[in-house]
Amino acid sequence: MRLIAPLRAAPAAVPALGALALMVVWATNQAGYPLTHWAPGGLIALALLAIALLAVVPRWAEIPLSVRIAVGALAAYTALSFLSILWAGVPGDAWEGANRTLLYLLVFALFACWAQTGVTAALLLCGWVLAMVGVGLFVLLHIDAASGATRLIALLPGGRLVYPAGYVNADAAQWLMAAWPALLLARERRLPWWLRGALAGGAVLLAELALLSQSRGSVYAEPVMLVLVFALLPGRVRTFALLVPVVGGIAAAAPAVLRVGERVGALEGANGGVAPHSPAVLHSATAALNTAVVATLLSALAVGVVVAVGAALERRRTLSPAAGARVHRGLAAVAVAALVVLLAGGWAAAGNPVARARHAWDTFKSPKGYAANSNTGSRLTSGLGSSRYDFYRVALDEFAAHPLLGIGADNFAEPYLAHGRSTETPRYPHSVELRTLAQTGLVGALLALAGLGAALLAAWRALARNPDPLARAVAAAAVAGFAYWVVHGSFDWLWEFAGLGAPAFALLGLACALAPRMRKQAAPRGKPPRWPLALAVGVVAVAAIVSLTAPWLSSLELESAAHVWVRSPAQAYARLDHAARLNPLSDEPYVVAGSIALRLGEYARADREFALALERTPGDAYATLERGAIASASGDRREALVLLERAVRLAPRDPIARAALATVRGGHRVDIGELNLSILRNAQQFS
Repeated sequence: MRLIAPLRAAPAAVPALGALALMVVWATNQAGYPLTHWAPGGLIALALLAIALLAVVPRWAEIPLSVRIAVGALAAYTALSFLSILWAGVPGDAWEGANRTLLYLLVFALFACWAQTGVTAALLLCGWVLAMVGVGLFVLLHIDAASGATRLIALLPGGRLVYPAGYVNADAAQWLMAAWPALLLARERRLPWWLRGALAGGAVLLAELALLSQSRGSVYAEPVMLVLVFALLPGRVRTFALLVPVVGGIAAAAPAVLRVGERVGALEGANGGVAPHSPAVLHSATAALNTAVVATLLSALAVGVVVAVGAALERRRTLSPAAGARVHRGLAAVAVAALVVLLAGGWAAAGNPVARARHAWDTFKSPKGYAANSNTGSRLTSGLGSSRYDFYRVALDEFAAHPLLGIGADNFAEPYLAHGRSTETPRYPHSVELRTLAQTGLVGALLALAGLGAALLAAWRALARNPDPLARAVAAAAVAGFAYWVVHGSFDWLWEFAGLGAPAFALLGLACALAPRMRKQAAPRGKPPRWPLALAVGVVAVAAIVSLTAPWLSSLELESAAHVWVRSPAQAYARLDHAARLNPLSDEPYVVAGSIALRLGEYARADREFALALERTPGDAYATLERGAIASASGDRREALVLLERAVRLAPRDPIARAALATVRGGHRVDIGELNLSILRNAQQFS
């Protein structure tokens, strides 16, 4: 395709391409989760948006009304997230959550506010998808080259691929968010035949990588996505025709891929270490991994060749309308028959659907968590046992207690410590919907619904009314990628991974950019000056820069202090003090400083640091526990009782806090060294 003319028609595609490159970089390292990864990326996104505003001044009247409403509502939701710092129990976490929301707003605005042509939109989406396929290929080859049990377990703990996202469900979502656009783009006849083949083969490779993670969330999200794609998106017959080879390729390699989990899992000990084993066990694991990689690559290559050949033949031979209608009817009949066979086969394999649904619900509600799942068969079909039911219960209780404005952005950890029942200590409620309700209340939920609803309306107009068939195809593929993020994020904490949330809002914005736009006549002379608006935008931009920069630099100082404290405690304390000044809302610098002081036996300093932490976050259970232990070790039994009783109220399920309180009530002093060793062991057990 000749790109010069389309890029001249849609020059905003250039900064958008830069934003997508940033998201690919995030995909290679923890899916952009750490603040030190995504905060500088937020500054880059802000700079790219500024470049677009300066280079191609948008005409507000030409932007579709639905897009304007979407940007306005999402901007209001972002403002509410920042305001929630005022009533949040942990204001530092609320600031971080608000900044992440700001990042998503910047990305959405960058992609949605400038019109794209079908060619430039295809360039953006195909470029991102193929880049993700490239990352996936690197991951496959990287894990195949791993040697030694320790390295294999680090990449596939429990036999589940965690690299490079660091969390199995985020890892699977990262691949499948790109797999769905790859699948839907591969059916588009206006793309080159070789590109369609590469996209189809890439969809197979990405799906197998997701399967290697053994994420139950991704498996449960796929049927929902199939229903949405076939119910809402046009081109159902073409979608089915492409699904046949793609699903066939996935199915061909799936047994080898699923075998990896069992073989690598055999290397792992009960506590996550390397279990004693014979060389035969290690050889079996590496052989299974090599077989899975080879099977995946061969399946992807075969599907890519088949689709490429079919695409080439389709471009060379044009069927008559009558013949095309017959082929269409034939494929539709095959699709219906396949659906019947699939439902019948699923019924036979699953047994009584009512009993299966009851079992799933019972395991989901069970207080045993993951232990409630069946120990037989694949993990993917063992049940719905986890602690999510308890997470959702606490989130709904918090919403009921704070229905209007919520408890503050990213402020779930403290309420769950106080009211949860499981042994887990989640920071997030594992659901984007419940996150919105519990943390920003009804006001936030209504703003988010208005923003996303308006954006989806613009995307629907792109699907239904854009005269360019290629633009309609790209819009459909982009919406599918965003939809997967929403579906999977409905029961997992994907919002907090910037490497997932930013691409999702970019895809939604790209679909909005393809909505038809009305050309307005030039405004008459004598229009009011624009300097007040420019001044307001400048003030907001400066505030955004400060908001993103300060916590980022603070986190860098924290990381630096963690590396140097052993050889230079004074330098570490200085950096932590600087971190506390850079981020005046977070208690983390003082908590880290107090922990270092404890390790060095500087109990008086540790107590001061933890006291400063509690001034910023009064509900910090860890700082309260440590201050209670220090008071006990110092002989102040009365102060120790007050602090330890408060620590138990803040975290009633914490056995370490309860044991410390029992020790003091029994007339003994708490051994700080033993207490911190117990905390370390507990953290390692649940990490």
